[in-house]
Amino acid sequence: MRAVIQRVQKGRVAVAGHVTGEIATGLVILLGVGNQDQAADAKYLADKIWHLRIFADNAGKINNCVQQVDGEILVVSQFTLMWDCRKGRRPSFDQAAAPEYAKQLYEYFIACLRELGARVATGEFQAHMLVEIANDGPVTVLLDSKKEF
Repeated sequence: MRAVIQRVQKGRVAVAGHVTGEIATGLVILLGVGNQDQAADAKYLADKIWHLRIFADNAGKINNCVQQVDGEILVVSQFTLMWDCRKGRRPSFDQAAAPEYAKQLYEYFIACLRELGARVATGEFQAHMLVEIANDGPVTVLLDSKKEF
C-alpha cells in the first residue's frame, strides 16, 4: 500500500461537480492499494500517518502530528500510485489490486483512521475526481507499507 501525504491548508475533492469531501488544515492522502496488500498494511499506514510529526509546534519546529493541530484528513483513492513505469513508456498496472479488493482495503484504511480519532473526508472510489490541494510548505511525504522507499 502506498500513500502520498500532503500537509495542507485545505483540500477538496469533487465528482461530476459535486463535492464529496472537503477539509481545512490537515492532511490529504492519496492512497494506492497493491495486489499483495492486506489489512495489516492498511492498519500500519493509518497508524503511521496519524502519528506522523509534520506540523509545526509553538516554537516553529516540525514536531506535531495532525491530531495535535486538530487537523482533518482527506483520503483519495489513487490506483495509479501502484503503476510501474520502469519499462517502456506505458505504465504497467499489474501491481495494482483488483477494484473490489482495493475498495475493501481503502475502506478499512479509513475505518482505521477513524478508530484512531481522525475526522476523515473522502473522495469516491473508482470515480473520476477533481482534487484541489493547497499544499502547505510545501510538505509532501511518501510512504509504502512494504517500506520499499
